[in-house]
Amino acid sequence: MEAQEVYRGRLIDHIQLVVQDLAASQTFYTAIFDALHVPMGGTGDGFFWADELFVSTSNSEAAQGMLTGRHHLAFQARDRAIVDAFYQAALAHGGRDNGAPGERQYHPGYYAAFVLDPDGNNIEAVYHGEANRSTPAVRITF
Repeated sequence: MEAQEVYRGRLIDHIQLVVQDLAASQTFYTAIFDALHVPMGGTGDGFFWADELFVSTSNSEAAQGMLTGRHHLAFQARDRAIVDAFYQAALAHGGRDNGAPGERQYHPGYYAAFVLDPDGNNIEAVYHGEANRSTPAVRITF
């Protein structure tokens, strides 16, 4: 696995999900990342990745033969339309509704959608509303 470019400066460096059906998960995550405009990173023997999310089977070395529990992952979206596209892509590719797109009460402008992936993980896309960022992320190239 070679990373040519990564982004740093976020709270979480990377996450690994261990899934039962790698092909079903790859179909699901490829569709939602396409909707979110996040490129897939690649594949390896029993795993695939996008940005800092790694998805593998339970027989991968890192998983040590065990499935993990239910997780909640939230991906940032650039606007409300992308949250809507994420939701539709997820439902069309093996996801199940866990909260249709809409405003939430977490803070003003919090617009999100929630779906369950093929393994029951709670996957969210959120647009936090209009905001100014000093930079989208720190880009590191190798």
